Amino acid sequence: MTELHSLPPGLIAVTGGEQSGKTSWLRRLSGDLPALPAAAAQPDAQWLDPGLPAQDEHTALQVWQTLQARSPRWNAALHRDLVEALGMLPHAEKKLFMLSTGSRRKVALAGLLACGATITCLDQPYAALDLASIRVIRAFLQDMAEHTRRSWVVADYVADPDLPWRQIIALD
Repeated sequence: MTELHSLPPGLIAVTGGEQSGKTSWLRRLSGDLPALPAAAAQPDAQWLDPGLPAQDEHTALQVWQTLQARSPRWNAALHRDLVEALGMLPHAEKKLFMLSTGSRRKVALAGLLACGATITCLDQPYAALDLASIRVIRAFLQDMAEHTRRSWVVADYVADPDLPWRQIIALD
Protein backbone atom coordinates (compact mmCIF):
# COMPACT_ATOMS: atom_id res chain seq x y z
CA MET A 1 0.00 0.00 0.00
CA THR A 2 1.16 3.52 -0.77
CA GLU A 3 2.25 5.44 2.30
CA LEU A 4 -0.06 8.32 3.08
CA HIS A 5 2.71 10.91 3.05
CA SER A 6 3.89 10.05 -0.48
CA LEU A 7 0.84 11.25 -2.39
CA PRO A 8 1.44 13.28 -5.55
CA PRO A 9 -0.52 16.45 -6.33
CA GLY A 10 -3.54 16.13 -8.60
CA LEU A 11 -6.12 13.35 -8.66
CA ILE A 12 -5.55 10.13 -6.76
CA ALA A 13 -8.05 7.26 -6.88
CA VAL A 14 -8.33 4.80 -4.00
CA THR A 15 -10.27 1.80 -5.27
CA GLY A 16 -11.57 -1.40 -3.79
CA GLY A 17 -14.61 -3.49 -3.12
CA GLU A 18 -16.96 -3.41 -0.19
CA GLN A 19 -15.11 -3.45 3.16
CA SER A 20 -11.70 -3.08 1.46
CA GLY A 21 -10.73 -0.13 3.67
CA LYS A 22 -11.29 2.84 1.34
CA THR A 23 -13.08 4.98 3.90
CA SER A 24 -10.69 4.01 6.69
CA TRP A 25 -7.78 4.97 4.44
CA LEU A 26 -9.28 8.45 3.89
CA ARG A 27 -10.02 8.83 7.59
CA ARG A 28 -6.44 7.93 8.53
CA LEU A 29 -5.10 10.37 5.97
CA SER A 30 -7.20 13.20 7.44
CA GLY A 31 -6.47 12.30 11.06
CA ASP A 32 -10.08 11.29 11.74
CA LEU A 33 -8.72 7.83 12.65
CA PRO A 34 -5.30 7.20 14.20
CA ALA A 35 -2.72 6.73 11.47
CA LEU A 36 -0.85 3.49 11.08
CA PRO A 37 2.79 3.62 12.27
CA ALA A 38 4.16 3.68 8.71
CA ALA A 39 1.62 6.24 7.52
CA ALA A 40 1.22 9.51 9.35
CA ALA A 41 -1.88 11.62 9.00
CA GLN A 42 -1.47 14.82 7.03
CA PRO A 43 -1.79 18.07 8.98
CA ASP A 44 -3.74 19.77 6.17
CA ALA A 45 -6.10 17.05 4.99
CA GLN A 46 -9.89 17.29 5.13
CA TRP A 47 -12.47 14.49 5.12
CA LEU A 48 -16.16 14.50 5.97
CA ASP A 49 -18.48 11.55 6.23
CA PRO A 50 -20.56 12.31 3.12
CA GLY A 51 -23.81 11.43 4.89
CA LEU A 52 -23.06 13.90 7.69
CA PRO A 53 -24.30 11.58 10.45
CA ALA A 54 -25.13 13.07 13.84
CA GLN A 55 -25.72 16.46 12.20
CA ASP A 56 -29.44 16.09 11.50
CA GLU A 57 -30.33 19.21 13.50
CA HIS A 58 -27.74 21.38 11.72
CA THR A 59 -28.50 23.35 8.59
CA ALA A 60 -26.35 23.19 5.48
CA LEU A 61 -25.15 26.71 6.34
CA GLN A 62 -24.04 25.56 9.79
CA VAL A 63 -22.13 22.62 8.31
CA TRP A 64 -20.36 24.96 5.88
CA GLN A 65 -19.60 27.52 8.60
CA THR A 66 -18.05 24.81 10.79
CA LEU A 67 -15.89 23.57 7.92
CA GLN A 68 -14.94 27.11 6.97
CA ALA A 69 -13.81 27.81 10.55
CA ARG A 70 -11.27 24.97 10.36
CA SER A 71 -10.20 25.77 6.78
CA PRO A 72 -7.75 28.70 6.62
CA ARG A 73 -7.75 28.68 2.79
CA TRP A 74 -11.55 28.49 2.39
CA ASN A 75 -12.57 29.70 -1.07
CA ALA A 76 -15.85 31.58 -0.58
CA ALA A 77 -16.33 32.36 -4.29
CA LEU A 78 -15.83 28.72 -5.26
CA HIS A 79 -18.19 27.63 -2.49
CA ARG A 80 -20.93 29.99 -3.76
CA ASP A 81 -20.43 28.66 -7.29
CA LEU A 82 -20.62 25.04 -6.13
CA VAL A 83 -23.71 25.63 -3.98
CA GLU A 84 -25.42 27.21 -6.97
CA ALA A 85 -24.24 24.59 -9.50
CA LEU A 86 -25.33 21.74 -7.21
CA GLY A 87 -28.76 23.32 -6.73
CA MET A 88 -28.32 23.76 -2.98
CA LEU A 89 -29.32 27.44 -2.62
CA PRO A 90 -32.96 26.62 -1.78
CA HIS A 91 -31.80 24.09 0.84
CA ALA A 92 -29.08 26.09 2.60
CA GLU A 93 -31.20 26.91 5.65
CA LYS A 94 -32.94 23.55 5.94
CA LYS A 95 -31.94 21.14 8.66
CA LEU A 96 -30.14 18.10 7.31
CA PHE A 97 -32.86 15.67 8.43
CA MET A 98 -35.09 17.40 5.86
CA LEU A 99 -32.72 16.66 2.98
CA SER A 100 -32.42 13.61 0.77
CA THR A 101 -29.32 11.45 0.89
CA GLY A 102 -28.07 13.05 -2.31
CA SER A 103 -28.60 16.57 -1.00
CA ARG A 104 -26.81 15.75 2.26
CA ARG A 105 -23.89 14.49 0.20
CA LYS A 106 -23.93 17.70 -1.87
CA VAL A 107 -23.67 19.71 1.36
CA ALA A 108 -20.51 17.76 2.27
CA LEU A 109 -19.06 17.98 -1.24
CA ALA A 110 -19.64 21.73 -1.62
CA GLY A 111 -17.80 22.30 1.63
CA LEU A 112 -14.95 19.91 0.97
CA LEU A 113 -14.25 21.16 -2.54
CA ALA A 114 -14.09 24.76 -1.28
CA CYS A 115 -12.07 24.07 1.89
CA GLY A 116 -8.67 24.74 0.33
CA ALA A 117 -6.93 21.84 2.10
CA THR A 118 -3.69 20.55 0.64
CA ILE A 119 -5.30 17.11 0.58
CA THR A 120 -9.06 16.82 0.11
CA CYS A 121 -10.56 13.37 0.68
CA LEU A 122 -13.75 12.50 -1.18
CA ASP A 123 -15.59 9.32 -0.29
CA GLN A 124 -17.67 8.02 -3.21
CA PRO A 125 -18.43 11.51 -4.51
CA TYR A 126 -21.00 10.40 -7.10
CA ALA A 127 -23.10 8.15 -4.83
CA ALA A 128 -26.76 9.20 -4.58
CA LEU A 129 -26.24 12.23 -6.85
CA ASP A 130 -28.31 13.17 -9.88
CA LEU A 131 -26.59 13.26 -13.26
CA ALA A 132 -26.32 17.07 -13.32
CA SER A 133 -24.52 17.05 -9.96
CA ILE A 134 -22.21 14.24 -11.07
CA ARG A 135 -21.26 16.40 -14.05
CA VAL A 136 -20.47 19.34 -11.75
CA ILE A 137 -18.23 17.21 -9.51
CA ARG A 138 -16.53 15.53 -12.47
CA ALA A 139 -15.88 18.91 -14.16
CA PHE A 140 -14.38 20.27 -10.93
CA LEU A 141 -12.09 17.27 -10.57
CA GLN A 142 -11.13 17.49 -14.26
CA ASP A 143 -10.14 21.14 -13.70
CA MET A 144 -8.01 20.18 -10.67
CA ALA A 145 -6.26 17.22 -12.29
CA GLU A 146 -3.07 19.09 -13.10
CA HIS A 147 -2.83 21.04 -9.84
CA THR A 148 0.78 21.25 -8.70
CA ARG A 149 0.33 21.67 -4.92
CA ARG A 150 -2.96 20.08 -3.94
CA SER A 151 -4.27 16.53 -4.01
CA TRP A 152 -7.81 15.23 -4.31
CA VAL A 153 -8.05 11.67 -3.04
CA VAL A 154 -11.19 10.00 -4.34
CA ALA A 155 -12.30 6.67 -2.88
CA ASP A 156 -14.72 4.55 -4.88
CA TYR A 157 -15.19 1.03 -6.13
CA VAL A 158 -13.48 1.89 -9.44
CA ALA A 159 -11.61 4.92 -10.75
CA ASP A 160 -13.80 7.16 -12.93
CA PRO A 161 -12.54 6.41 -16.47
CA ASP A 162 -13.32 9.99 -17.53
CA LEU A 163 -10.73 11.51 -15.19
CA PRO A 164 -6.94 11.74 -15.68
CA TRP A 165 -5.67 10.07 -12.49
CA ARG A 166 -2.14 10.85 -11.37
CA GLN A 167 -2.17 7.68 -9.27
CA ILE A 168 -4.54 4.77 -8.63
CA ILE A 169 -4.21 2.90 -5.35
CA ALA A 170 -6.03 -0.45 -5.40
CA LEU A 171 -6.84 -1.79 -1.95
CA ASP A 172 -7.90 -5.29 -2.99
